[in-house]
Amino acid sequence: MNDNLLMKITQKDKKAIARALTEIENNTKLSEKIIDEISSSFGKSYRIGITGPPGAGKSTLTNALVKKLAEMNFFVGVIAVDPTSPFTGGALLGDRIRMSEIGTHPNVFIRSMASRGSLGGLTRFASEAGDVFDYAGFDFTIYETVGVGQSELDIANSVDTTVVVLVPESGDSIQAMKAGLMEIGDIFVMNKSDRAGADQAIASLQFILSFREHDEKSWLPPIIKAIALEYKGIDELYNKILEHKEFLIKNDLLEFRRKQRFKARIKELISTQLKKELWTLERNKLLDEKIKLIFEKQLSLSTVVNQLVDSFRNNN
Repeated sequence: MNDNLLMKITQKDKKAIARALTEIENNTKLSEKIIDEISSSFGKSYRIGITGPPGAGKSTLTNALVKKLAEMNFFVGVIAVDPTSPFTGGALLGDRIRMSEIGTHPNVFIRSMASRGSLGGLTRFASEAGDVFDYAGFDFTIYETVGVGQSELDIANSVDTTVVVLVPESGDSIQAMKAGLMEIGDIFVMNKSDRAGADQAIASLQFILSFREHDEKSWLPPIIKAIALEYKGIDELYNKILEHKEFLIKNDLLEFRRKQRFKARIKELISTQLKKELWTLERNKLLDEKIKLIFEKQLSLSTVVNQLVDSFRNNN
């Protein structure tokens, strides 16, 4: 399998890339082998996250940016994360419809992935999926999140540059956002800037950003006015992404961030593995018994936790 599949991925074979992504997303036995092979060859593809509240035009902006990059002969992988239905477990995957214009471009590969309950705006295997594009030699990997507001903060830990998309209507809620989206953005885009209230929203955003600690060695996020539907502001966005990349390289932050990102992934994989080993059928039954004792006021919560942890330690 592996050698032939991996070779085809390096040739940017879309069927091979699609298969690898499917294996990774479904967490199959083959996916572990694929990840092991490609994980030693990453860091070439520059990762961009596009996030923001629902209705801000993230997909339209992503479409416009990808079109520009493809026209410049760059290879671009797109991971568009759609919300999972709590009833069916499926996802609308509407980004394929919205990005149909660029989806057939030979330099572009779009993968819609279900969030599958992830509260961080990204699917669990988004980083690994990005590794596939990296291994294939794509120049850029773009993540577009589900747009669930302040809970999508993990995107900042998954990409090199985070772009936060807002609209003039966001003006009244920018103050409320400052503890979340306002802190993770490397670049802010005021989309649909031809609408009323755009200048006021930008002024409010500038006021919030002015409270960030800033010196000659820190990055002050720029604010770009855009109308993504008309491809206005896309050139400036591209230039600011390049500026941010150069800033990271100049200050030795790009490699540092990527190592931290990889470290976090390893910790998450270990946590997942330990959780699987901890919650065996027997230990779940034991938990039910302990809960009954808690409700009967015979055991405290901390005692139950310690007992379950001790039982896990003693069996390992």
